[in-house]
Amino acid sequence: MTRRAGYTARMPPVHTGELSAAHLSVAIVAARFNDFIVASLLRGAVEAWATHGGAAERLVIARVPGAYELPVAARHCATSGRFAAVVALGCVIRGDTAHFDYVAGECASGLTRVALDTGVPVMFGVLTVETVEQAVQRAAVRAGNKGGEAMCGAIEMANLLPRLA
Repeated sequence: MTRRAGYTARMPPVHTGELSAAHLSVAIVAARFNDFIVASLLRGAVEAWATHGGAAERLVIARVPGAYELPVAARHCATSGRFAAVVALGCVIRGDTAHFDYVAGECASGLTRVALDTGVPVMFGVLTVETVEQAVQRAAVRAGNKGGEAMCGAIEMANLLPRLA
């Protein structure tokens, strides 16, 4: 392709989602297993929700036994019509058996299926780590809290998708 002299390509419109939760309703589904980590992820998500203008009464938190159960709860929330996005929080730490691979893999694929089947953003805030130390780093309250990052992603996606319709 040749370009004419003096021709400048114009950038097409770029759509983004803003980080404003003021008008949104979001569900968090959080595992109780490894709660010493998940509780910190949950705090990070709730703090991010409040920081970006989310109203407490428009945030629903559902606790499930473990990461394996997250997709079922996420699907229920996503198909309810009540929520613009779902944030899934959990922590799977590798052990000496293949259990880690099954739980982490099925959790990830299940949450992906929920998002693709329903069109509702489902954010993957599930830590899949080798060690407790790695989990503690990723659930840090001060900086890098993956629960807070997942909530920010949910807010952004919930605001982006209507702009693409």
